[in-house]
Amino acid sequence: MGVIKVENIRVFANHGCLKEETAIGSDYRVDLLVHANLSKSAETDNLSDTVDYVFLNKVVREEMVIPSKLLETVAQRIIDRILDEDKLVSKVTVSVSKINPPIGGDVEMVTIKLSEKRKK
Repeated sequence: MGVIKVENIRVFANHGCLKEETAIGSDYRVDLLVHANLSKSAETDNLSDTVDYVFLNKVVREEMVIPSKLLETVAQRIIDRILDEDKLVSKVTVSVSKINPPIGGDVEMVTIKLSEKRKK
């Protein structure tokens, strides 16, 4: 078993419960942790035998474009797509962070983190 991390994917998106958030948009950070069997790709040196991090980045960017009220919803969509579209992945953990959230204080970011294992 192995782990692929794609960290600090920076995206501008329009998520939030407030009308202003969806109209103006905000900066976000997304981090992925993907568990997969990497032993075959370590031997073959073939991209087709591993989880392509270009694919992972693409999924994050495509799902972040779809406005949602809650970061949990965005994170779950990212997890669902990765598990649906790449059968090598056994577990996904995704963190979605809203940079400078409008919560009436000096807060760098708010982060939600979800994990899901492939159902056998």
